Amino acid sequence: MSARSGDMTRAVRTPKALDQAVRDVEAALAKRRFSVLWALDVNETLAGKGLALRDGQFRILEVCSAPRAKEALDTNPLVANFLPCKVTLRTCDGGTEIGLPLPTALIGLLGDARLRPLAEEVERAMLEAIDEAARD
Repeated sequence: MSARSGDMTRAVRTPKALDQAVRDVEAALAKRRFSVLWALDVNETLAGKGLALRDGQFRILEVCSAPRAKEALDTNPLVANFLPCKVTLRTCDGGTEIGLPLPTALIGLLGDARLRPLAEEVERAMLEAIDEAARD
C-alpha cells in the first residue's frame, strides 16, 4: 500500500482487485456511520453512451453520514454544494487506487470557520476508512 497526497485530495493504493476494494471501502465506511448512497460504474456508464476509456476501470461512490450532513447543512446551507462526499476507485498498476477530495479543502472554500471542526471529523473518518480498506 502506498499513499499519495495533494492539497485537495488524498489517495492510497492497494494490491486488491477493484471489486474487492469497493466492498472493503463500503464496509470500512459503514463502521464510521457512512452509507453509500450511489455507486457509479464510470466505464459502464460511458460504454452505454458508445464511449470507452482507454485504460482502467473507475468507480465513484457517493457517501453520506446523515447526522454529520444535517449538522453541516444546519450550520451553512451552502454545504449542499459539496454533498454527498465522494470516494473514487480506479485500477492502476495491478491494483486499485482509492481516493477522495479532502472535506477540509472543500469546506474551506466557503470561508465559514464554524464548519472546520466537522470537516476535520469527516475527513479523519474517511481517511481512516480508505486506509483500512487498502490494508485489509
